[in-house]
Amino acid sequence: MEIDKKLLLESFRMETGEGLAQMEEALLELESHPGDPELVNTVFRVVHTFKGNAAMLELQYALAFAHALEDLLDRIRTHEVAFSPEIADALLGSMDALREFIAAPTAGSDAPTPISMRLLPRINRLLEAAVPAEKTKKNLAETTAPEATASSGETSAATVQSAPTLRVDVQKLDRLLDLTGELAIARGRTTRLLEGGKRSSIEELAEAHDTEVRLQAELQELVMKVRMVPVEPLFRQYMRIVRDLGKELGKTVRLKIEGGDVEVDTSVVEHLRDPLLHMIRNAMDHGIELPEQRLKADKRAMGTITLRASHESGFISVGVEDDGAGLDRAKILAAAKRRGISVDAGLSDHEVYQLVFESGVSTTDQVSKLSGRGVGMDVVRRNVQALRGNVSIDSQPGCGSTVHLRFPLTLAIIEGFAVEAAGNTYVIPMDHVVECLELPVDQRNSKYATGVLELRGEPVPYLQLGDHFQLRGARAPRQHVVVAQQHAKRVGLVVDTLFGATQTVIKPLPTVFKDIPGVSGSAIVGNGRVAMILDLPALLRDFRTSEAAVARRE
Repeated sequence: MEIDKKLLLESFRMETGEGLAQMEEALLELESHPGDPELVNTVFRVVHTFKGNAAMLELQYALAFAHALEDLLDRIRTHEVAFSPEIADALLGSMDALREFIAAPTAGSDAPTPISMRLLPRINRLLEAAVPAEKTKKNLAETTAPEATASSGETSAATVQSAPTLRVDVQKLDRLLDLTGELAIARGRTTRLLEGGKRSSIEELAEAHDTEVRLQAELQELVMKVRMVPVEPLFRQYMRIVRDLGKELGKTVRLKIEGGDVEVDTSVVEHLRDPLLHMIRNAMDHGIELPEQRLKADKRAMGTITLRASHESGFISVGVEDDGAGLDRAKILAAAKRRGISVDAGLSDHEVYQLVFESGVSTTDQVSKLSGRGVGMDVVRRNVQALRGNVSIDSQPGCGSTVHLRFPLTLAIIEGFAVEAAGNTYVIPMDHVVECLELPVDQRNSKYATGVLELRGEPVPYLQLGDHFQLRGARAPRQHVVVAQQHAKRVGLVVDTLFGATQTVIKPLPTVFKDIPGVSGSAIVGNGRVAMILDLPALLRDFRTSEAAVARRE
């Protein structure tokens, strides 16, 4: 039988990736507990398995590198060599080399990689100049902070990678198979009732339809459960980055994880990687102080960054908290003014802190490899809004800051409110919808695309949705206002027809529509038409301009 080498290489890549995640976790733990033999054995097993697989696939350069690495680990196992910060650096660096090796064979090549060529002489020197474990045991016990070799979180490119595969419980797959069979039977029954020689009763057809609806709902729920994965593996990937950045910045920081068993859709995990990376880098650079500064402020020399996840009624909340210096209100206001952002002196602290998410706003005076250009937190906001979520920040000067993210558990399905404007269908995310009402008669024939209506004594600005998207066609004689809310701000969207609540599967936008402001995706609604899913935060940004225009007219 012919062996599919491409399939073997893909299995090798997947198995090695899982092993390297275990190896990284064990190495970071070894820096705190250098005498733990089980942690050393864990690392050794991963390298030994990699070596065996590389030999089977005839990857000679990967085999040679793994053999040298195995020699070093074997001496650590037998206490001939003491585990030291220098060895920790070499072993963590070797993980990046192994990741390069598993990328090379999938491309069809077997060659030394840049990292392996740089690390192999270093590993050999460590073997030649090895110091017995007994002579350095005391020094290792006194080591309080890990060292690092990479800079500016450069290891993140190798450490934080998207996972193209997903492990699924076999029992769930069995149930999926059963459901597809039951659906086929239910569909066959409905077909026989519709095509039968004698007329079927309404009750029989209704019963057959209800059975299909129930099975389809169960299938949908099970598929969503299959896609759910815990966030802990994602959170743990940042332990290496915290370690490396701490070394470069001269800070000692530990990463604490809470709520790692919280499960989210796998697509949400992929969208969270960049925002979390930016927030952790920001906390390391701006928030956590240097050890001597923390001691002067009566804090522990080692700072703490906490990644926290929890469920909130159909949503997931993720917090990135640090116990650093907190945000400086005066610096943020000054930075915003330098960027030409109009700020009111009467803004609350919470409103001022939200300014850090504006593009170009940075409280750092000097541009470094990590910060200073004011783009990191802006990226966080844009990425979170792409998840149909929101982001906010709280801070207490001298005590630290917390960035809060909140977004749906899944990106595949949206609970929305369907409307029609100028002959086109739109879906407004249901979590933003507050209420619906008729547009007052005296404002229906306004030549302006924006306006303000009074709702229980409060002014609510509104926008004609058809005019906003520059769609042709006369307005309906009777129009409706969908009042939506984002944070504390309420706005109205004027539409022609209300279709009501709907649950739809989100489809990605074609490339030609990706740059349209105010639209985040598309969906096929019950009548078979394609509907655009509205991006409320983007529409709110348009309202700022619209409100200013209305104020000038009045």
